[in-house]
Amino acid sequence: MTLRQLFWMAEGRVKDNWQHTSAILALVANVNRDPKKTKAFKPSDFNPTLNTSRPDVIVVDKENVSLLRNLFTGDKR
Repeated sequence: MTLRQLFWMAEGRVKDNWQHTSAILALVANVNRDPKKTKAFKPSDFNPTLNTSRPDVIVVDKENVSLLRNLFTGDKR
């Protein structure tokens, strides 16, 4: 077994453990919430291993391309 495979196994176990923990946390939070004041919690609200945010998007336009061209080639077009 390689170190990479061992890392993947450990990462999978951590994600699985957080799925269980976040389900229990959502259950406890929903039992103790006021349904008239707050919405129901989902397990994903408590799971830190879920990547729900999108990375920042950079729009490529003529200005960006010219900056990159100048940076890498020294061309001043």
